[in-house]
Amino acid sequence: MNAAFKTDNQKLSYKYRSAVEGLKSNAYNAFPVEGNTLNMPILIEGSVYRGIWLECGPLEGLIYGSLYDIGVAEANHNVFFDFQREDGYLPCWFINGKIGKGQIQMVVPIAKTAFELYKQTNNGAFLEKAYRACKRWDDWLVKYRDPRGLNLCELFCEFDTGHDNSNRFYQLCKGSFHSCPEDDARICHNAGTLPWLAPDLSATLYGGRVALAAMALEMGHKNEADYWLEKAEMTRRAILAFLFDPESMCFFDLDCNCRFVRIVGDALSRVLCEHVVDQSLFEQIFKRHIINPYGFWTPYPMPSVAVSDPLFNHNPQFNSWGGPAQALTALRAPRWFEHYGKPSELTHMMKQWLKALADSPDFSQEMNPWTGEFSKDTGYSPAMCVMLDYTARLYGIKKVEDKLEWNCRLPEDAAASIYELDSDRGRAILKNNNGNTLISIEDENIYSVKGICRVITNNTGCIELIIGTEQADADIEIVRLSDGMKISAKVRPNEKRAIGF
Repeated sequence: MNAAFKTDNQKLSYKYRSAVEGLKSNAYNAFPVEGNTLNMPILIEGSVYRGIWLECGPLEGLIYGSLYDIGVAEANHNVFFDFQREDGYLPCWFINGKIGKGQIQMVVPIAKTAFELYKQTNNGAFLEKAYRACKRWDDWLVKYRDPRGLNLCELFCEFDTGHDNSNRFYQLCKGSFHSCPEDDARICHNAGTLPWLAPDLSATLYGGRVALAAMALEMGHKNEADYWLEKAEMTRRAILAFLFDPESMCFFDLDCNCRFVRIVGDALSRVLCEHVVDQSLFEQIFKRHIINPYGFWTPYPMPSVAVSDPLFNHNPQFNSWGGPAQALTALRAPRWFEHYGKPSELTHMMKQWLKALADSPDFSQEMNPWTGEFSKDTGYSPAMCVMLDYTARLYGIKKVEDKLEWNCRLPEDAAASIYELDSDRGRAILKNNNGNTLISIEDENIYSVKGICRVITNNTGCIELIIGTEQADADIEIVRLSDGMKISAKVRPNEKRAIGF
C-alpha cells in the first residue's frame, strides 16, 4: 500500500512530505541488537530516542508500514517476538544494541496491533507466531504482575507505564524508582506504597486478551477464543471494581494500602483506548473530563494531565508526562474517539494538531496545550505518524478491513487537494476542488460529493454509510456518476446514516 497527498496549502503539503521522508530516514535496514544486526527495516522512535519501545513501536510501525512499507510494520512486531525470553517476557525496549528488561512499559497491546497487521496482510504464519508470543506474554504477566490473582496488572516502577517525569508518581522518591531493582521487571521495590494496581496496565492486559480471542477465533480455535474472552471480562470487571472512582468519574492507581493515587492524567485515556467502559459510562467521562476545557480539552488537546488538576506541572522539563500534550497520546486518540462514535470531536483535535505541526520547524515530542508550541527536539517518529494518520483521517482515504473511508473535506487555506491510496480494487483517489469532492477507483469516477462528511464504501465501491464529522450539521449531496442518481441529506455531528447507493 502506498499513499500520496498533495494540496495547494504549501505549508501542509511540505509538512506531509517531510513526515514521509523523516520516517523513511528513521526506518533502519540494519538494526543492532546485542551485537547482531537484524536484516529488518526497524522504525525507531527518533529524536533523542535511538531505539524502539514496546509501548509504542508496534503501533508506529503499523501506521507507517500500512501506508508505505508493510515490512516495517512486521519488523516492529517481530523484533519483540524474536527476542522474547524463555519465561515469556517481552523486551521493553531495544536501544543502542541493548535489550531492556527492567520494566514492562506497555500501552497499546502488541497482540492488538499484531492482529490488525494480520488483517492487512493475511499472513497466517505471522498470526500463529504472534498468537504464541502473546499467549506467553500474558502468562508472564499473570505470574509476575498479578500475584494476588485479581486479573489486574501491578505497577512496580515509574517506567512500567512510560509516564516519565509525571506527578503520577509524586508519592515515590523522585528518581528512585524509574525501573525495577536489579534491572529485573519481575522484582518490585520493597519501599513506599508499591506495588500499585494500575488502571492503564490492566487495560492493556484486557485489550491483549480481547485480541488473543480474535486471533484464536481467526485460526478456528473457538474454545480458546471463549477462554480469552472470559479472562478479558474478568479483567474488565476488576478494573471497574477496584480502580474506578464513581464520584470523580476517573480511574486511579490503587496503592498497597488500598488508597487511590489521585491524579487525573493520561492513564484515563489509556483505559478508554482499550474500550473498557460501555457507551453510557464513556459519555459521562467524556463530558466530565475529555471535552472539558479545564480537563483535557485545551486549545491543543490533550494534555498529559488535566489542566485543573493540582498536580499539573506548569514548568515541565523535556520529556514530561506531567502536563504537555504528547504526540503518542495524539497517535492513540483515534483508537477510542472512533470506537465511541466521536469523529466530530476528533476532527477538531486533529485540525489543531496538524496546525501546530505545520507551524513547527520540525517533528517534536510534546507541545504546550495552550499555545501549540512544540519542544525543541527533532525527527520524532510518533509526531510524523500523527501527521500521516491525521491527514488521511481529515483529507484522505482510510482502508478499514474491506471498507474504504473517504474523508470529504478540503484543508484549511486550500482550494484543492488530492489523496491517493492503493486498495483491493486498484488505486483509490480522492480529489477536492473548492469543496467539491470526486471519488475514483482505478481511473473510474464513481461519485461526486458536495459537503463535508465521511463516505464509507464497501469493496465493490458502493456507498453504505455517510458520517457527520463536522461540529455542526452538514448538507450533503452525492451523485452517482454512472447514472446521475442523486441523494441529498443533512447529517448531524457524529451521525451515521445508512445509504444503499
